[in-house]
Amino acid sequence: MSDRGAFDTNVVTLTRFVLEEGRKAQGTGELTTLLNSICTAVKAISTAVRKAGIANLYGIAGSTNVTGDQVKKLDVLSNDLVINMIKSSFTSCVLVSEEDEKAIIVEPDKRGKYIVCFDPLDGSSNIDCLVSIGTIFAIYKKTTDDEPVEADALQPGRNIVAAGYALYGSATMMVLSTGQGVNCFMLDPAIGEFILVDKDVKIKKKGKIYSLNEGYAQQFYPDVTEYLQKKKYPQDGSAPYGSRYVGSMVADVHRTLVYGGIFLYPANVKSPKGKLRLLYECNPMAFIMEQAGGLATTGSMNVLDIQPTSIHERVPVVLGSPDDVQEYLDICKKHKK
Repeated sequence: MSDRGAFDTNVVTLTRFVLEEGRKAQGTGELTTLLNSICTAVKAISTAVRKAGIANLYGIAGSTNVTGDQVKKLDVLSNDLVINMIKSSFTSCVLVSEEDEKAIIVEPDKRGKYIVCFDPLDGSSNIDCLVSIGTIFAIYKKTTDDEPVEADALQPGRNIVAAGYALYGSATMMVLSTGQGVNCFMLDPAIGEFILVDKDVKIKKKGKIYSLNEGYAQQFYPDVTEYLQKKKYPQDGSAPYGSRYVGSMVADVHRTLVYGGIFLYPANVKSPKGKLRLLYECNPMAFIMEQAGGLATTGSMNVLDIQPTSIHERVPVVLGSPDDVQEYLDICKKHKK
């Protein structure tokens, strides 16, 4: 009998993996503690998303709970979880959340050296139809010794120490990079731990799928229109690309990472600055893509090279397999002449 069904007694959990990476880098362990706290929040969000607390989350038992508090929607609950878990790990000083207009400055007695930008529940408009949603985060180091302020979070993506996302799909997966490649961890509900399932993931050089919201076709700039035309009606006799678009960034980017291809949320006539947020959507995903051997661009520059000017800044983004993104960039160049 093969031992495939045997119990693995030397399993690599996310905590163990990050500890080993930290030991190699002779770190202090603070990043491990921070990532652990994010993992705890993700596990709790995963349970909530799986409708384990359906009575509370959907107010089936009435729209207020026992203490009279209004029942919180899933995205607010997720935000509170991430903030509380990170704060209580004593590792951060500034938090930027998609849900909060201003940056959160951590109380002096709970401060650490890191800055975390996150989207606690990306794609939350898809919750009611059970489409995959996710959590995205990027971690930076504070660069000055001054009192922490919102401006500390305005760092280009090149400064990212670690970034990742959790995908709540048919299983819960955490995709993480600490700057040494990309690794995927699956949540094993039996032991409540993230287990390493894919090590040093690399994206295909070229894919067969394009992904964007074609409902905006009327507002596309000519470069996007021309690129799509090439994908649908190739002139070189190659097969046309397939189209896939979930509308949940984590799901679309994760599929692009796994199968290859290109994901686009470009600028258009209606949104000339793009729609996705730089700090907690585009930067973390661009970091993961580059670490996996892919590219991430706005059409005119690498996403990770942008110097942010505000915490909720929007940018156009095109990311994925290097050959596919390069082909898009070549068309952009032609149109800019």
